[in-house]
Amino acid sequence: MENLQRYLSHSKIDVLFKQTKDDFVVTEVPLYEFSGEGEHIIIKFRKKELTTWTAVQIFSEQLGCKSRDIGYAGLKDKNAMTIQHISVPKSCEERLEKFNHENIKILEVMKHNNKIRVGHLKGNKFFIRLKRVTPLDAKKIEEAISNISQFGMPNYFGFQRFGIEGDNYKKGEAIINGELREKNRKLKQMYINSYQSYLFNNWLSKRIEISKLVNAFEPKEIYEKLSLPLEEVSNMKKQEHPFKVIIGDLMSHYPYGKIFYVEDIESESQKFFERDRVPTGLLSGKRVKKSENFAYEIEKDFDKKISEDGARRFAWIFPKDIESNYKEDKNWMEIQFELPKGSYATEFIAEIIH
Repeated sequence: MENLQRYLSHSKIDVLFKQTKDDFVVTEVPLYEFSGEGEHIIIKFRKKELTTWTAVQIFSEQLGCKSRDIGYAGLKDKNAMTIQHISVPKSCEERLEKFNHENIKILEVMKHNNKIRVGHLKGNKFFIRLKRVTPLDAKKIEEAISNISQFGMPNYFGFQRFGIEGDNYKKGEAIINGELREKNRKLKQMYINSYQSYLFNNWLSKRIEISKLVNAFEPKEIYEKLSLPLEEVSNMKKQEHPFKVIIGDLMSHYPYGKIFYVEDIESESQKFFERDRVPTGLLSGKRVKKSENFAYEIEKDFDKKISEDGARRFAWIFPKDIESNYKEDKNWMEIQFELPKGSYATEFIAEIIH
């Protein structure tokens, strides 16, 4: 992946961030309270150095049920300590007492009416430890965190989406262009999703670049540099938020709600600043709404004919409950925060340390 535009404009902060079970902890926030009765057993567990799929396989073998009968809300990192929930059929209850695995600890068991489905979560809480942080670095990090607390951050897809070599999207593009055939359905889907994510990230990077130009120059200069309509630039210039809303953007109520077109720039950009709604970006594909007017003039470069269904994704998110704690004696900075589902903690860190 090429370098994406960072919305914060400080220089790189040279600290150490390693995804390990001690320095990276993820806790799932369920979508709803579990009912305490029903035909499914909910298991809250802690795992380390395992993917969610591997953990599901271990539960399947030890509890004597098929892995497809086990429900989970989201995939969690392997290189982390993660706390999440799965649902298993009630018939597995007896074998639970004998469950034993060195990398999995069952924390709580309860009943519920439904199987957990992918996406059935509000978000995730994170604990991240940065190392080799000097007092000067700590000050820069605090400033970056303060900025994100005030304005939020770009909702880029994280590097995990692009495979170990970072080039899964190239295979996705080759499949779309008919240059590559992939017989494995799951792999094909993964490569195409990676290409959709790549296009989204590049669209978002372009929009951040335009927003930065709007913040830095006078309307007439931007009009000449970008051939943007002068009235459009003047409207963008007045907006309080560093990420500029454009006529024809598709907005969504935040953190969930309906999608609608921007007609009144002044009112919508103010509501975005107040965290009531956010602009959305395109995940190319079928059966998906496209932006209009000038917003689509930018979006169309990232709109490809993809046979999979498309979607809209928040361009911007607002992390919650951000806390930081600098331990000067150890040169550690510990950061805690909560993100909505589908957003990446690694991007929160990337935005801070570049």
